[in-house]
Amino acid sequence: MTTAYLNRIATATPPNDVHEAFVAFAERQLTDPRVNRMFRRMAERSQIEHRWSSLAPSHNGAPGMIDRDGFYRSGRFPSTGERMRRYETVAPDLAAQAFERLDLGDEAGRLTHLITVSCTGLSAPGVDFDLIARFGLDPSIERTTVGFMGCYAAINGLKLARHIVRSEPQSRVAVVCLELCTLHLNESSSLEQLLCFLVFGDGCAAAIVSADPVGVSIDGFHAAMAPGTADEMRWNIGDLGFDMFLSGQVPIELGRTLRLGAETILAGRAIEDVGLWAVHPGGRSVLDAVQAGLQLRPEALAASREVLRAHGNMSSATILFVLADLMRDAAPGQSGCAMAFGPGLVAETMTFRTAAQ
Repeated sequence: MTTAYLNRIATATPPNDVHEAFVAFAERQLTDPRVNRMFRRMAERSQIEHRWSSLAPSHNGAPGMIDRDGFYRSGRFPSTGERMRRYETVAPDLAAQAFERLDLGDEAGRLTHLITVSCTGLSAPGVDFDLIARFGLDPSIERTTVGFMGCYAAINGLKLARHIVRSEPQSRVAVVCLELCTLHLNESSSLEQLLCFLVFGDGCAAAIVSADPVGVSIDGFHAAMAPGTADEMRWNIGDLGFDMFLSGQVPIELGRTLRLGAETILAGRAIEDVGLWAVHPGGRSVLDAVQAGLQLRPEALAASREVLRAHGNMSSATILFVLADLMRDAAPGQSGCAMAFGPGLVAETMTFRTAAQ
């Protein structure tokens, strides 16, 4: 059976760092001094220093303007339709930025499949059509969209790419994960809701999967579902954007699920034999729970914590940012495990090994 390889990954983020601006916005929402102090303390402990957005913060704008363009205004936040129109405007350029960094040159015309992944926006024709036009891809390229699955959607995109390459060994598959999480901000006096907003940022990652033995081999997948937790993480379409709910139980349930399912997830490998861990940084508490649940050394999650620090949680694109960091310096022949988490509550996992050359 043909082995599929994740050959290369390129990433891109918008230019506007909004993390501190959001912290200031959230503090204005919390009128109870005790709750405000609690939020500030938790923001300082989040291990997030930067998050990037297509929207520029308003530092000296008109009263009530949250961003420079007035997309968000106090007392008048945009409808879901307005947010999707903004997505249609912004998403193609960010996707093109990541795709261009793959540096495919004439290879772009050899791509046979294009998988686009997004949980934060949708339109048709969408980003896939724009990439075909901008980069001269074959107009008959096979297109598939993976949508609204949450932060683990990239793993499902890679799973599909692997199936394609294993069934058609000459295939060259591009996977593009693009998320504009900051289009779904809302006014709220709920500490829990504001802490959820605190984590998310925008980003895009593009990858190539083929039978070329370069990068990392994609060895297998496993989905570990935490029973009885469907309501602990939800992602719904509301009138004012997409509504995310994260329960404080999520890290606890993930840690338990991973601990109980480790042998199946790792296909019989011992945890200590896995040298590379690409764990989706859904937040500091999520990484802490994974580390404790699998009894990993602190340095095992260094790449995940660095992505969290520099970018926050970019939904589906995030795990590819982590994998890109690991692939940059990994020695040949190292075994690895990637995992990302989303509604269900489910951990989608992938085992891999760095190519020999």
